[in-house]
Amino acid sequence: MRWQGGRQSDNVEDRRTEGDDGGIPGGMGNGGGFRFPSGGGMQSVRGGGISGILILAAIFLFLKFCTNIDPMQILVDGGMMDQSSTGQSQPQSPASRPTAQSNDQMTQFVKTVLAETEDVWSGIFQSEGKQYPPPTMVLFNGQVRSACGFASAASGPFYCPGDRKLYIDLSFYDELDKKFGASGDFAQAYVLAHEVGHHVQNLIGVLPKFNQMRQNMSEADANAMSVRVELQADCFAGIWGHFTQQKGILEAGDLEEALNAAKQIGDDTLQRKMQGYVVPESFNHGTSAQRSSWFKRGFDSGKLDSCDTFSGAI
Repeated sequence: MRWQGGRQSDNVEDRRTEGDDGGIPGGMGNGGGFRFPSGGGMQSVRGGGISGILILAAIFLFLKFCTNIDPMQILVDGGMMDQSSTGQSQPQSPASRPTAQSNDQMTQFVKTVLAETEDVWSGIFQSEGKQYPPPTMVLFNGQVRSACGFASAASGPFYCPGDRKLYIDLSFYDELDKKFGASGDFAQAYVLAHEVGHHVQNLIGVLPKFNQMRQNMSEADANAMSVRVELQADCFAGIWGHFTQQKGILEAGDLEEALNAAKQIGDDTLQRKMQGYVVPESFNHGTSAQRSSWFKRGFDSGKLDSCDTFSGAI
């Protein structure tokens, strides 16, 4: 992927030196767009033995009865985080501050990719007579506070519709490569493009409608609808890839990197790798075949109407 020298987005908050734990012991792991069932989000609590269990129980009880937050929803939520389920008001974000990490290569890379998504989606919205308000990307280390609640790096990148920001701990890319076998810069770009896809869904009304509907859904029905939402975000990521290819930015093998990443983070592949068997009714992102197929559909067409995951079979 020929990204060096490209425009870098200014819509970035660097919180990597803030230690944003919000006063919760060990932080709480929230669901993310590329959440892996690695168990990493609970290690700080489990390591304390029975005291850790008591702390966890106390946190769950506080969330359940004092804040109207469903703690199980925090642990299993899908690729976007629902502000409406927390009842929290949007926190004031601290101003971006320069850090020693601000100019490292990976930071430059994600800023460039975000700028490319801004260019593509601004053009698409403009073609329909609309303006595209871009999301802000928040860089964090370990854990972070958003308008949707608290998240740990173990949960993976996520988008919060409540503050229109996408959050990522860049160490995630090491795990994507070494633990899940999805390497390459275009695979990494696909991660951001998927989260930006959730932002597009938020703007066009898909996320607000889904978050309203799932309040009255069973867990199984909500999971099934979440799969359709996630697959559409994959398709939107493919649309971004389509226009990126037209600009001559992609290189040989880039598409294969993204398709491999989509396969490696399918619900069936992750469950089989982590627990040795699959539970289809618990899928909330889509199978490996579905995720790669919908990304490819958006990549091939470059059209929004090719990404209707809500009509018919997926």
